[in-house]
Amino acid sequence: MTNNEPSKNKISDVFKRYQAQLKGYINKRVASKEDGEDILQNVFYQLLKTENPIDEMTAWLYAVTRNQIIDWKRKRKNEEMPSITVDDGNELFLSEISNFLFDDSDSSPEDVYLRSLVWNELEVALAELPQEQREVFELTELKGLPFKEISESTGIPVNTLISRKRYAVLRLRLRLKSLYEDILDT
Repeated sequence: MTNNEPSKNKISDVFKRYQAQLKGYINKRVASKEDGEDILQNVFYQLLKTENPIDEMTAWLYAVTRNQIIDWKRKRKNEEMPSITVDDGNELFLSEISNFLFDDSDSSPEDVYLRSLVWNELEVALAELPQEQREVFELTELKGLPFKEISESTGIPVNTLISRKRYAVLRLRLRLKSLYEDILDT
């Protein structure tokens, strides 16, 4: 859409083209069919009332859809993030994020967009951590180094590294809670 006010014909074309994709995206995140329909209608209502040109229609639609789902969840859901369960020493929260970020098996436009969103949010959240916590988290989770190897190269005791990582995980969980609920908790 390059003109300032989308015409009804163009919107109906966009609706026909993206309705099924967006509906599937919403249905993965919203249990109620009726709420999903409401969210989808709100997305196309936002498109109808937009006055600015939209260069990347797919990205815009998914961003608006994601925001509508977030708004819906905030209004209707006040549940806490599921507690972390430990499975063979790996926290499931971290495993789910890692699995999502590094899974290239499905490269649909939706997944590529969501993966980039998660990477951006993770980078911002990591930048907010104290340097010691960020470093140990990045070394263990992103580079896959064992605590013992980090300890040997830095001279920092393993228990201190484990403690720093634990604090980093707690802060990241809190910071990324809404992202976890909206994208990763299917």
